[in-house]
Amino acid sequence: MMKKVDSEQSSTSVFDKKSLDEIHSEIKQVYLADKRPWVIGYSGGKDSTTVLQLVWYAIKELPVEKRKKPIHVISSDTLVETPIIVDFINRTLKNINDAAAKENMPFKAEKLRPPISQSFWVNLIGRGYAAPQQRFRWCTDRLKIQPSNRFIQEKISKFGEVVLVLGVRRQESATRAQVMSLYQIPNSVLSRHSKFPRAYVYTPIRDWTTDDVWYYLLQVPSPWGGSNRELLALYQNAQGECPLVIDDTTPSCGNTRFGCWVCTVVTKDKSISALIESGEKWLRPLLEIRNFLASTQDPKLKPLYRDYKRRQGFVSFKSDGSGIISRGPYKLDFCKEILRMVLRAQVQVRMEGPDPNIQLILPEELHEIRRIWRTERGDWEDSVPKIYREITGEDLDWVQDDITFSSKEKSILVDVCKKYNVPEQLLIKLLDAELQTQGLERRASIYGKIDQILFEEWRTEEELLANNANIIKRDKK
Repeated sequence: MMKKVDSEQSSTSVFDKKSLDEIHSEIKQVYLADKRPWVIGYSGGKDSTTVLQLVWYAIKELPVEKRKKPIHVISSDTLVETPIIVDFINRTLKNINDAAAKENMPFKAEKLRPPISQSFWVNLIGRGYAAPQQRFRWCTDRLKIQPSNRFIQEKISKFGEVVLVLGVRRQESATRAQVMSLYQIPNSVLSRHSKFPRAYVYTPIRDWTTDDVWYYLLQVPSPWGGSNRELLALYQNAQGECPLVIDDTTPSCGNTRFGCWVCTVVTKDKSISALIESGEKWLRPLLEIRNFLASTQDPKLKPLYRDYKRRQGFVSFKSDGSGIISRGPYKLDFCKEILRMVLRAQVQVRMEGPDPNIQLILPEELHEIRRIWRTERGDWEDSVPKIYREITGEDLDWVQDDITFSSKEKSILVDVCKKYNVPEQLLIKLLDAELQTQGLERRASIYGKIDQILFEEWRTEEELLANNANIIKRDKK
């Protein structure tokens, strides 16, 4: 039996009201109540580790014949998680699966990744999405919400209903407590899910304090052979963990050890910085990239890095009457520089860090970035293989691409466009559209593509600013 926590918060400790046996009993009761599979959200942090450990010990008390209902342990891998945390989570997931097989437990741990086409670097370097900020958190939905939701929906489709087991606590914030109360089912320990009608939420540590969590983890050993002392060490100078993100109201994890190293949603990074201060100097190149991306959010610098047109080809001005353009994606040349920075950092951390094979950007991402640049952004020079070779001295198994134009044709086109005062990107887009429909039996789509291209804004930024200034001047009369 757990003893009461000896701390300033002992009067509010959950162990003043419940014994560990009673907590296990509740978990077993909920588990055996129906055939709905469980999905445990695991981030590697203290709260999700506590929940997973509680569930493991509770289920282990059941006879083997009653451990039939599957328990899925899912961990989000955004592909830009802090490397040390990635290593910790990978080892933990392997230990969970090994221990589950050995002890005849119904747990299966797996990582959820976004599709390569929606990865952070494919969107930022490939499509030119600007570094995320509070008002434009495009990363959360693509990297965390969608992969988790897809997994949950698959289980709902297969089993009809599921129970999500999450490490959320009322004490985290007043907002968290309010939301938990709002969806609570009367006379039940389960809550309704805010998005999925056929999903329920079970929160075994809903009434625990932070002291309760740490006391439990440091008193009860990890059942799959992990080290909770190692987890505590990771939390030095950190502020919490990143939960299973299933909606866009969940706060960014950039302030914590268990977040993305590229996070620019927060003002100042605390994750990589704390690790560097604790001796992990090899992570400095990652912090430099993160800080550089954050600097591109400075309004004064945006014209240097970002196009005046949106990705759809139109131009919009800020609604405050200032006459300032609301900038679009990163310029292609700037995206090339970011790619160089990431590859240089990868080379450096391989030499200075513990893993000579660490990947900051995957080969699959490089292939997708190349495809986007070639087909959507007019990169006739085929820059990705050249940049990769320039920085690493190596080559990947690049797809042989002979059906698009080359740098030689680009040079000729630029000269012709200058001579006749025609925007070179207009001609590049028209020729690419023609090339992409070449050889098709039905080419009806080409007309729509041509119309779409011609309807884009093709005036220069200077012409647009002058025209908008005249409109503002006229409206003030």
